Amino acid sequence: MTKPLLIALSLLLVASTRAADRPNVLFIAIDDLNDWVGCLGGHPQVKTPGIDRLAARGTVFTNAHCQAPLCNPSRTSVLTGLRPSTTGIYGLRPWIRDVPGLRKVVTLPQHFARHGYRTLATGKIYQGHYGLRENDREFDVVGTKYEDGPYPNPRLAKLPGNPSKKNDWGPVPHRDEERGDYKIASWAIERLGELAKTRGEPFFLSVGIRLPHVPLFAPERWFDLYPIDSVKLPPVLRDDRDDTPRFSWFLHWKLPEHRLRLVEKAKEWRKLVRAYLACVSYLDAQIGRVLDALEREGLADETIVVLWSDHGWHLGEKLITGKNTLWERSTRVPLVLAGPGVSNGGRCVEPVELLDIYPTLIELAGLSTRENLEGLSLVPQLRDARSKRSRPAITTANPGNHSIRTKDWRYIRYADGSEELYDLREDPNEWRNLAKLEVHVQVLSEHRRWLPKRDAPFAPGSAHRTVELKNGKVFWEGREIPVDSPIPGIDTP
Repeated sequence: MTKPLLIALSLLLVASTRAADRPNVLFIAIDDLNDWVGCLGGHPQVKTPGIDRLAARGTVFTNAHCQAPLCNPSRTSVLTGLRPSTTGIYGLRPWIRDVPGLRKVVTLPQHFARHGYRTLATGKIYQGHYGLRENDREFDVVGTKYEDGPYPNPRLAKLPGNPSKKNDWGPVPHRDEERGDYKIASWAIERLGELAKTRGEPFFLSVGIRLPHVPLFAPERWFDLYPIDSVKLPPVLRDDRDDTPRFSWFLHWKLPEHRLRLVEKAKEWRKLVRAYLACVSYLDAQIGRVLDALEREGLADETIVVLWSDHGWHLGEKLITGKNTLWERSTRVPLVLAGPGVSNGGRCVEPVELLDIYPTLIELAGLSTRENLEGLSLVPQLRDARSKRSRPAITTANPGNHSIRTKDWRYIRYADGSEELYDLREDPNEWRNLAKLEVHVQVLSEHRRWLPKRDAPFAPGSAHRTVELKNGKVFWEGREIPVDSPIPGIDTP
């Protein structure tokens, strides 16, 4: 045997041994879940024993924030380790591999694959079905895609006009097994059983849960957890938007989701809140099934579990339903880690970002670092939840619109230069904009310095939920909004 061949075989043996000693990763992504989770205390009635159990055996970040309040840019940021202001992906399109400058970017699961991990995925990981299509080649094995149906006929929510079929909610006469997230969890459970029998090759298993994305359908027994007359509505201030800039409306100018006024008029607000709570409990049960399988197969002690949501969701706060804002309800998300290298029962109150997941996982797994990642590893906080952070959390909603979330404050700067500032110690609902008060000049200055130095232009093919300030004019999804246009759903029926 030649010397080069011996060296190659030796290196292969070393790599194989190192791979066998590395922890697995269970990567759980949830769609549109805000802080209405038991361990975060976002709603007093919510029941999430599965996620809460994970938090108890790991570390929960109570001040975690997304990098974009919209699915595609948020998920792109998590999986590439880059900010929206770097990638130029701000809308629901494009897919990263359709952008010339991003076609070769090494995503989080690909980095693990390069280090000997077997990568598997099911459900919604990237936007829509991206990454799970036949020719995407983002994972070694792909499984069940997410699905919304079956849809009830006629619609359950009695809404005015001709709303999207996805803008619907209520109990459906189905068994748990008939719904999409149950099938996604079942596929993941089957793979865990197979992977437990073939130990030696570490795995990176991505599980994308669709709920509580609209439509908010779940079997009736989950609605029974929340009797309609007892459902507590979120706190709302009727003149909340009087001191927010007009530009704040441009971020969610025309959306399929309704304004609070219209939902109330249709007598659907309490039903919507109930449906969201029911769907949160249903999805939590599916996550609990996967976590049970992880323990049953003897994999829990050797698997890092990370659970996160791509962004939050308004249920009446700030007079809207939906996402696409730079306020707490839209940016604050669940982020929980457990497993090797993670302290039990940790609660970190420092502001952190979903962007931090990429460097955190590769450090926990002992993989090589990547120089271009823009997040910071959370390993110090996973070892000691009291460890301080060196910077705030930044959320971006299209070019020039940014939120800076420090431990006690939220600062927002819009593309036209208008601003908001909230003291979350005294005003957790963000009802009083302090940006124009001279007493807070120093606070404003401290937060402004964290604004991104560059806003990348829209990536080629950008579309849907995009807003742009160009030559003093505002464009929503490519169409100019005339000056003094009535705000849809507020100034118009």
